[in-house]
Parts: sequence; structure tokens; C-alpha cells
Amino acid sequence: MFGRKKSRKNLRKNTKTKREFKFFGRIMLGFKLIVAVAAVAAISAVFILIHDILTQCDYFKISRLTIEGAQRLSEKEISQQARVGMGMNILAVNLTLVRKRLLAHPWIAEAGVSREIPSGLSIWIKEHRPLAVVDVGKKFLINHSGNIFKAWDVSDPADLPVVSGLNVLDLPPVYGQAELPEGEIARERTTPFKAVMKVLRLGRQQGTILPNRSIRQIRVDRQIGLTLLAFDRIKTINLGYDDYDGKYHMLANLFSYLKHQQHVTDFDRIDLNNLNRVVLNPLRRE
Repeated sequence: MFGRKKSRKNLRKNTKTKREFKFFGRIMLGFKLIVAVAAVAAISAVFILIHDILTQCDYFKISRLTIEGAQRLSEKEISQQARVGMGMNILAVNLTLVRKRLLAHPWIAEAGVSREIPSGLSIWIKEHRPLAVVDVGKKFLINHSGNIFKAWDVSDPADLPVVSGLNVLDLPPVYGQAELPEGEIARERTTPFKAVMKVLRLGRQQGTILPNRSIRQIRVDRQIGLTLLAFDRIKTINLGYDDYDGKYHMLANLFSYLKHQQHVTDFDRIDLNNLNRVVLNPLRRE
């Protein structure tokens, strides 16, 4: 009986010791958490202080702003679009945000921004190169890749070929392939649009008989193909579809032939739909 009483007493002492240990353990854990939070707050305050000092320091003010790649746009227009300028703190400039602002300009295709510590900021851009105006009820500019990059307005170049006869479904999406909405498949370019791009690319080649600057209008007929209105004294050139390389070569030969004909001064229409049956309407000397 005495043994049982002693055993109960030891059990109570062990239970009390364990409770005290858990209590002090919780106190220590709480203390450590408070210390950790205070340390994080102190470190954050130090970083904020350093950030404020650096972003307000005159040593890091922009004194050299370099802009490369500008052709149509002026350096002033580019800096205004980027919202950066001389005297700004270089460390306070958000490079990602500046690049997004630049790409938001309709004439800017690519852009990059970098710091040159301690006081330089460098911007480079690549502008869209307009290839033609596409008229689908509203006029748009397409670039050398055949992509729409802006709506046409009176301040845009006036010496570009105007393409008519296409519809909205012929045009590629305004956004690029990488920016297609989720689940949407890239639209296949139609035969009429491919034909227009082929002619425009031929017109960019050096020494071509029919440079794009000489083309006033490209008319698209979905059944018979393309008809060009070209040169200062308008000439109508029916190209139809396909084999545009061969048709341009034939056109060069015809121009060379006409130069040596004394009784023919010029022509007003030529039909190259079928290279085995070329039809020419000459203008004869009176």
C-alpha cells in the first residue's frame, strides 16, 4: 500500500514538470517570433531608407540620354512617350514600364531600355516600316511583314501603294502570333492577300521594273486577280494570279521593246494574265 502512494506522488510531480516546460517553451517561441518580426521590420526599414537615399541622390540624375533607331519619330517624341528626361534619377526609372510605354506607340515595333550607371540612360527602338495602305472601308498601314500596325491618317506617308478590294477577313490579326488570345488559332492568310504581298515584295527588290513607289493602287478581284495602276501617267497593268516573277520579267522586256519603237510613244493598258497571250494597248504618235 505504501508503494502505491509513492508512485502517485511521483506521477503528479512529472506531470507538473512537463506543464512548466511546455509553458516556458511557448514563451521562448513567442519571444523568438517577436525578435524575428522586429528584425525583418528593421531590415526593411534600412532597405527603404537606402532606396530613398539612392533614388533622391543627385549623383544618379540622368545627364546623358541616348536614343538610337529613330527615323520617323524624333528623339523628343520618343523621350515623351517613354516619360523620361534629363535630371530624373536613373535608379527611380522602371525599365520594364518604360519599355511598355514605348511599345504602346503605333510606330514602334521593338524597344529596349538600359541604365548606364551612374548617370546614363540608353533607349533603342525599331520602327515599323510601312509597306502599303490597305483600304477595307477604313484605311490601315501594313508593315513589311504584312501586319497591320496602325490606322492610316493624313500625317502618314502619301507615296505608298493603296490596296483595295480586300475585306476584313483577308487581313491578318492586329496582334502578333505570340499574343494570340488563349484558344484562338492564327488566321491563315488568304490567296488574295498572299498575292498582294508577293507583288509588294517584288516591288522592294533592287532594280525591279515596277518599284512600289511607282504603284499608285493595287485592285484585288477575287476571281481574276490583281490589277495595278502605276506611274505618274497612270497605266493599267493586269497581273491576275500566280507567276508574278515571270510577269515582271515580261514587263521589263516589253518596256525595253517599246523604247525602240518610233511609232509607239507609250501604252495605257497591258494584260499579263496569260503570258502566252499578252495584250497591249499602245499610244501611237499622231
